Amino acid sequence: MAEIYDLRGLNCPLPVLKTQKRMRDMLAGEELWIETSDPLAVIDIPNFARERGHALIKSEAVEGGGHRFLLKKDAGSEQEL
Repeated sequence: MAEIYDLRGLNCPLPVLKTQKRMRDMLAGEELWIETSDPLAVIDIPNFARERGHALIKSEAVEGGGHRFLLKKDAGSEQEL
């Protein structure tokens, strides 16, 4: 089961920066749920995943506000842009 990384209450650019830092320590193929309340995260997190080579497995709105993303670290994502 994927770990949940609670980033609710943080605003841009912190959700992406903290996600990047957390995923740096993960192994290829590992999955991570990201929970955010930042409305810009629906743009920023998918773009981050695409630019870094991670897979966006799932994206869903959370009841009461916010959004949740399931990311999978890909083998090619070891490089930093």
